[in-house]
Amino acid sequence: MDNISTETLFVILGVLILVSAYFSSSETGMMSINRYRLRHLENQKHKGAIRVSKLLATPDKLIGLILIGNNLVNIFASLIAGIIAERLYGDAGIFYAGLLLTFVILIFAEVTPKTLAALYPEKIAFPSSILLNILLKLLYPFVLAVNWLTNGILKVIGISSEQREQHTLSSEELKTVVNEAGGLLPKRDQSMLVSILELEKITVEDIMIPRSELQGIDINDDWKIIQKQLTQANHTRVLLYRDSIDDVVGYIHMRDALKLLSKKQFTKATLVRAVKELYFIPEGTTLNVQLLKFQHAKERLGLVVDEYGDIQGLVTLEDILEEIVGDFTTTMTPATSEEVNLQPDGSYLVDGSANIRDINKEMSWNFASDGPKTLNGLIIEHLEDIPEANLSVRVSGYPVEIIDVSDNMIKTVRILPEFYQEIEETEE
Repeated sequence: MDNISTETLFVILGVLILVSAYFSSSETGMMSINRYRLRHLENQKHKGAIRVSKLLATPDKLIGLILIGNNLVNIFASLIAGIIAERLYGDAGIFYAGLLLTFVILIFAEVTPKTLAALYPEKIAFPSSILLNILLKLLYPFVLAVNWLTNGILKVIGISSEQREQHTLSSEELKTVVNEAGGLLPKRDQSMLVSILELEKITVEDIMIPRSELQGIDINDDWKIIQKQLTQANHTRVLLYRDSIDDVVGYIHMRDALKLLSKKQFTKATLVRAVKELYFIPEGTTLNVQLLKFQHAKERLGLVVDEYGDIQGLVTLEDILEEIVGDFTTTMTPATSEEVNLQPDGSYLVDGSANIRDINKEMSWNFASDGPKTLNGLIIEHLEDIPEANLSVRVSGYPVEIIDVSDNMIKTVRILPEFYQEIEETEE
């Protein structure tokens, strides 16, 4: 070192600090890069992404390489700074050189490059991967030795390098990613993607038309009555049953009925022969599963049955699709809904049979929907009794006045959402 001029040592020290900054930024850039975007770019045959993916496939070797290089550079930088300080200020200068070098390395070789790499990981990681690949080949024996020692220490404390955390997202985390997409996705697309992820939490009971509201045609009725009911049907598929919905026969597609009519073969006997077999759905089936079952079975509707085989309601393919894209027809509003009616005083008269999920979604209310499916059921569960009329109670934070009770059911309630009080559940 005595033969090297002080000016040359200053140049060497500057180069070493730059090299240290390179290793610091490479480490942060490699570890900060978005793994899912990296995978996408790799599928697009992006050369930089392919190089980075190969390096990240063995993170222990990558970190070992970067730390070996960074520590070697910083140690040599300390030695050079000490020699320079000793030449300029004697033995006392070595102490001050250590303090000054710590500040310089901290600012110019650590914080600044790492901050830059955290802000622009791809711009740092892709080009630096070229040199890192070369260094990994040159220093592979040293990297392997360091990894062998560190993995041995980890095994002593019960940790294996094979127990690497996989970079996968749960459905909840994926929903967060979609919601945080901001301007990258239109609001409607975000809502649809979140709704798709929600299908695994929603069961067929949540969206089915309940048994009490099922409409069909009794084939034991007079033929003229059946014809009139067919002409007034609001759906293209109509249920047929004998005397009771429990003895359901199947369903008739209006297209088939029109074919029979056009051929002048429209009789009760031909109508019964044209009936299509019903598809049955076990209660508790989630919508994502049922959507696939509808697809495989080439069906568009099914009857939900409980464990005893009793009919609970009806679900159609359109009902599931509406959970994703929203209602195909009209949207519930206070002015037009048959179940929710706005009153002059600002309260709402609500049908007790109204589906909780539907009124929550359309009215932006927050009634508990993880138990009973109807407002009637929710209130009865809350009170643990069938109440009398003119009783007021707070349910899920909403003041609810029971207006009409008949046939052991709450028929009408009044809700005052402006007095809603959020309920905080505390864990014991």
